[in-house]
Amino acid sequence: MKQPTTAAPDAATPKIRIKQAYLDYVLKKGQPPQSVYKLTQKLGLPEQEFYRVYANFDAIDREIWADFGREARETAAREPVWEQYGAREKLLGFYYTLIEILKRNRSYALQSVRRSFERRPMPGFTPRVLDDFRQDFEEFVEEILREGRRTDEVASRKLVQDGYPRFFWQQVLFVLGFFAKDDTVDFERTDAAIEKAVTLSFDLVGRNTLDSAVDFVRFLLHGRRHRR
Repeated sequence: MKQPTTAAPDAATPKIRIKQAYLDYVLKKGQPPQSVYKLTQKLGLPEQEFYRVYANFDAIDREIWADFGREARETAAREPVWEQYGAREKLLGFYYTLIEILKRNRSYALQSVRRSFERRPMPGFTPRVLDDFRQDFEEFVEEILREGRRTDEVASRKLVQDGYPRFFWQQVLFVLGFFAKDDTVDFERTDAAIEKAVTLSFDLVGRNTLDSAVDFVRFLLHGRRHRR
């Protein structure tokens, strides 16, 4: 997500000013403002101006994370070789681009991930701050998996393939959690974890021993029916 310009703050819309003021506060204090009133008072805006554009502070966080995901998809797709990529390479490209965006915004990203993950009732549960990001990601991954099925990179399994976007979303949560705990230089272990996680996931959704076993059983059953 590109940092908003501060060259002409008076020319910015109230929404941009509110969003930037919220980000500045979170970065300085490590937590959201105590109230909407105090934030808008500091900006010289009436409190109702906030509620014209956001329901609460969580809505700003959801928008920021949706922006991160959207920028990652759009930036990765601008690569000249994107159209030649298979599904696996497209997902890797998305993840690597997302991590670069999070590194540019690491103070906010790390605070937000750690705070929201700590409040989860259980592992695997999606923090509300990621709801919009999740919806956009699942649509994106469904599209690249559909492409993968057309090229046989992804096995067609009608009984389970509708659940793949949710499976890959759990992978996103793993990547974000790993990123938040990674203390290596330039998050090198996160890059390695992404590659291993994506390789494993495509080993699972691609044709494998299970598919061969199912095909063999179908072959045997088909032969029995013909002998009767």
